[in-house]
Amino acid sequence: MTTPSAEHATFVIERHLKAPLARVFRAWSTPESKRQWFACHGEWVTLDYALDFRPGGAERNHVADSDGLLHAFDAQYIDNVPDARIIYAYEMKLGERRISASLATVAFEAEPAGTRMVFTEQVVFLDGYADNGARLQGTEIGLDNLELFLERETSPIH
Repeated sequence: MTTPSAEHATFVIERHLKAPLARVFRAWSTPESKRQWFACHGEWVTLDYALDFRPGGAERNHVADSDGLLHAFDAQYIDNVPDARIIYAYEMKLGERRISASLATVAFEAEPAGTRMVFTEQVVFLDGYADNGARLQGTEIGLDNLELFLERETSPIH
């Protein structure tokens, strides 16, 4: 049996995106867009995805890794201000084991060349789960995917 524990961490990721503010916010707020970029491992299989972006709404992203293990992201939206901020709380599970709970804030600001986005996460890793930097790395990969998604969306078709 695991001894109950809670290890806290906070990280901040800032990105300067070459897309208009409204387009960046839409990439976060519409299921059709977010589903295309919101992953840190492209080879994993999506089992269930849903997004209700309203305050009080939920997001669910359940995937299976290459070994078939469930990675479950379940979020509740707390506050959304169009083109300004998104605040949500979420838990992560591996199989049936809850490994973390987080509060995430995404802030947006228009810049001459596009959008400044600041992602801040306050996370608590539970009951001995050793993250070893994987959450930060996975979040950075997901935000890299967001940048690629925005670039594809604005690229001319050849």
